[in-house]
Amino acid sequence: MDVRIIGLRGVPEIQPGDDIAARLRDAARRQNQALAADTIVAVAQKIVSKAEGAVVDLRTIEPSAFAAQWAREWGKDPRLIELVLRQARRIVKMDRGVLVAETHHGLVAANAGVDQSNVAGEHAATILPPDPDASARRIRTGLGCGAVIITDTFGRPWREGLVNVAIGVSGLEAVEDLRGTMDASGRSLQATVIALADELAAAAGLVMRKDAGIPAALIFGALWRAAEGSGRTLIRDPQRDLFR
Repeated sequence: MDVRIIGLRGVPEIQPGDDIAARLRDAARRQNQALAADTIVAVAQKIVSKAEGAVVDLRTIEPSAFAAQWAREWGKDPRLIELVLRQARRIVKMDRGVLVAETHHGLVAANAGVDQSNVAGEHAATILPPDPDASARRIRTGLGCGAVIITDTFGRPWREGLVNVAIGVSGLEAVEDLRGTMDASGRSLQATVIALADELAAAAGLVMRKDAGIPAALIFGALWRAAEGSGRTLIRDPQRDLFR
């Protein structure tokens, strides 16, 4: 299997209400890249949030006493802390200036996915799209491609560094269950369930660098199974989560 990943360059700054599919289609055309039924398109959450108006002016945020106190203790912007708290349905950890929260989607991430990188204006911050799967479906329909993955950059327990993961999926089975199949030695796999959408998102991150202005990538040649798909299948059920 030969996999090719091509970053889409020249995508203009996304504004609220923009048609992301049209912007990406134009960029692909300029690079002479055809979108087909077997093409996977990885799209950065940041441009999805911008297009859907999920950008917050921090000047409109009135911090709670709790947010203000914690912000003072750790040298943070109290408005940003308050926004994080509003985006969280559960605080997982607040320690040494790090705030990890479970979002309303069920995602566990630093700052509940609230981010100020690659956002114009010192008082602006993006939040996650309200329904990343629905966002992926709309973009996929507009592009006419095989699958779309909405990606965001997350940290990981036990590991240093950040990687792109899939928070929204349309068109492919996000999780590949290999239990009951045979490995190369003929042994039956008992516990192997591959987070395929996360693997594809991480691979796309190689060309979607934060400083490159490349908010999307085309993935060709990967093996995947067509399905309606959902990023929610990557969220572990609380009853099976050993770290709650």
